[in-house]
Amino acid sequence: MSSQHFPGRSELSFIATQAMLERGLEPEFPLAALHELQAMTHAGQDTDTRVIDLTGLSWCSIDNDDSRDLDQLTVAEALPNGDTQVFVAVADVDVLVPKGSALDAHAKHNTTSVYTSTRVFPMLPERLCTDLTSLNPQQQRLAVVVEMVISRDAEIISHQLHRAMVHNKAKLAYDAVSDWIEGDTDLPEAAQRVDGMDAQLHLQDRVAQLLRARRHAQGSLEFETLQPHAVFEGERVVAIRQQVQNRARQLIEEFMIAANTCTAHFLAQHGHASLRRVVRSPERWQRIVALAATYDEHLPADPSSAALEKFLAKRHQADPVRFPDLSLVIVKLMGSGEYVVEQPNSEAIGHFGLSVRDYTHATAPNRRYPDLVTQRMLKSLLMQAPAPYSTAELQALALHCTRQEDAARKVERRMRKSEAALMLMGHIGHVFEAVVTGKTSSGTWVRVFTPAVEGMLTSYTHDHEVGEFLRVKLIHTNVEQGFIDFATVR
Repeated sequence: MSSQHFPGRSELSFIATQAMLERGLEPEFPLAALHELQAMTHAGQDTDTRVIDLTGLSWCSIDNDDSRDLDQLTVAEALPNGDTQVFVAVADVDVLVPKGSALDAHAKHNTTSVYTSTRVFPMLPERLCTDLTSLNPQQQRLAVVVEMVISRDAEIISHQLHRAMVHNKAKLAYDAVSDWIEGDTDLPEAAQRVDGMDAQLHLQDRVAQLLRARRHAQGSLEFETLQPHAVFEGERVVAIRQQVQNRARQLIEEFMIAANTCTAHFLAQHGHASLRRVVRSPERWQRIVALAATYDEHLPADPSSAALEKFLAKRHQADPVRFPDLSLVIVKLMGSGEYVVEQPNSEAIGHFGLSVRDYTHATAPNRRYPDLVTQRMLKSLLMQAPAPYSTAELQALALHCTRQEDAARKVERRMRKSEAALMLMGHIGHVFEAVVTGKTSSGTWVRVFTPAVEGMLTSYTHDHEVGEFLRVKLIHTNVEQGFIDFATVR
């Protein structure tokens, strides 16, 4: 299929499906899973007296504009002594997707939802993840709630977990909330309809920024990697936009990190093994040290997230244009995250990038299988039932989930390349401003600033260095393979 005969969006969906199959992922739900779904008539219910009623709290969801699978809600209450009580509610997915069901088998195979601009491949069928188990506005839903008390200096003093009924009072979006927090726009209409939601959001934002400052003081790393997504008008790609980090995204990020940390502690305190997300101390630390030296910066011989964070902050201030490319190099040198099984009382591997010792994925069970596994383990404790997984099962799941999430990332990255190639099809011969982002034995890679896409420099010479600014001309695209080729302009 040559790029000149490639019509657009519908074919990208076909390519995405093929990419899923090539990576060992299932793009469609099996009939047995669909039959289970067909038999469901209502959202999850439970008459267990240990399920507490928290529907009266001023819960809200904050997510992407187009998100329909709402996994979590948040709410905060100021305490008289200056501390803050924070609640994070996570959708009870297990109540409708029990271990061993056909729906569970499909979710277990893929382990994650896969997002491309033309088609989403959800881990669970849409009716489940966007309706029956989603924490939708003005609906009562079952949830697992993490309740935390956070001190004035951002220390988590205590935590409790509950099974509860919750009620989402306002469905909000990151950008609109962030613009309001920053003082640029009015309070979103959905929040205006809830008495006190403005004060509620300000309180959540204030506590989140305290948590964020404490993490960064302890060495949490601040990256800025490009996360482009295609914008369509009909079949045509009309823009490649970046996801912008903002105050509302930071709010949710901080509360989820805190909730995931408390979840790990809860399992350990009750003598349970846990499936944890770790990023090991970088084995290629010396290469990171050498990279810093090219900027006349000194990093210690032993891995230090605090020292690396200071270096990154300094480079972000000195050269914001090239900082995303430096971020990408550091991320690659650090190595990707993985799932491991950690036993109670064992020394935690931790998450080098987040600078936390105990961290498990638990806050997105509609779209990440490890979170659903963790939810089942939490519920077994809260319901005083036998543990749903043996250590051997958890170890097998850790390897499988690591492998499948890597496959999903490769599908998403592959599709971003094809989307960019499709957008640039009509721009052959155009000249762009670019920066060199990488050099390998096979070629030199450049990133164009507008639109923010990467491609290969076919007029390859050894003269160009990473970070060098160039003018390049687009000479070829291949949508099916995701190729974008440039030549230097003298």
